[in-house]
Amino acid sequence: MHRAARTTSLALVAASALTLTACGGSGKTDVGADDKQTLTVWAMGTEGEKLADVAKAYEKAHPGITVKVTPVGWDVAHQKLVAAAAARKLPDVMQMGSSYLGEFADMGALEPVDTKAFKQGDFFPAAWDQGIYDSQVYGVPWYVDTRVLYYRTDLAKKAGLGGAPGTMADLQKAAEAYRDKAGAKWGLSIQPSGLDAVQSFYPFLYSAGGAILDDSGKPVVNSTAAVKALENYSSYYSKGLSDKTFRPGYDVMKDFNTGAVPMFFSGPWIVGLLNDNYPDIKGKWAVAPVPADKASVSYAGGSSLAISADSPHKAAAENFITYLTDAKGQADWYERTKDLPANTQAWNGGELATDENLAVFRKQMETAKALPADPKLTEITSKVDEAIGSVTQGKSSAKAALDKAQSSIESLAG
Repeated sequence: MHRAARTTSLALVAASALTLTACGGSGKTDVGADDKQTLTVWAMGTEGEKLADVAKAYEKAHPGITVKVTPVGWDVAHQKLVAAAAARKLPDVMQMGSSYLGEFADMGALEPVDTKAFKQGDFFPAAWDQGIYDSQVYGVPWYVDTRVLYYRTDLAKKAGLGGAPGTMADLQKAAEAYRDKAGAKWGLSIQPSGLDAVQSFYPFLYSAGGAILDDSGKPVVNSTAAVKALENYSSYYSKGLSDKTFRPGYDVMKDFNTGAVPMFFSGPWIVGLLNDNYPDIKGKWAVAPVPADKASVSYAGGSSLAISADSPHKAAAENFITYLTDAKGQADWYERTKDLPANTQAWNGGELATDENLAVFRKQMETAKALPADPKLTEITSKVDEAIGSVTQGKSSAKAALDKAQSSIESLAG
């Protein structure tokens, strides 16, 4: 998911949770999959704008089914979903961002996925894991993203580097060489503080063997591995290799184009933006997997598709989701949006099978990690944002900051 601003209304969340406690459906009789009916669907951002065209194609192949798609902006998506859940008026099908699913599954607002209809083995492991809450699957993977390293190959030669850094130690040496030998202002762009700084930190954390929550959902953010990762992360600021000033809305591509910033971590959408907006550096940059510490592990994002527990159209909703998430539907969705398919079979043909840059993202997705779904995930990650900012600004040691975050996260579980 392209993360929205945190607009959570805690009072509204609490009210909706009380309303939906133990609810598993409205008691309405489900309409048959092939009966005449209207499916309501909410999708966010660009996906919401593009999905209507797919819905029209689906309707042609499924006479009697009308698919009504409502685009919802990411900036208001959370509050609209919460309000609809509280009123038990969620759409039949909805896009679930990776940070949302646990919250709405915990409310009882989502229908469990039929794991006979949707097979875990068809999807990237991390994509499937995003749809699990309390050992139950509630979301079918729709698209994925992960973070890899973008780097200037022409400046690498000028800096005396043989290619992409393979380890975290090599990454810092490369940052120093870019700055000292290739004239870059900074060696690496990573976010020093502010909202969602944690997303910039994930490649360091996961590659070191650390995590925020373990597989059971227990907070482990002050582990030895996590402290080591944050010490490494903050060293880029103490050594003058990264800009410690947080600039909201900062566009790293502009500085990548000029060479002021020769390396940064980001997702697949950047490939097209660089090609379209900065043609002068085409052929002068490449992508590479996250440099390894204990391993090369990155963050897995994306979105799932979920069915409302109160929907009277569950059979038709399941059919529509199948259409969107099988290999053919996923390949078509990539052509329309450039969203990376969650279904691995979709990668076996066309551009997805032949493009060298896309191959790096596919390789990274095989080891990428997703945070366990948790009803308070945005609050949990905000505590890590605070810890990162405290350390990069020289106000705290990594150990002290993560101990504080650990305590705060534990208190959220109450």
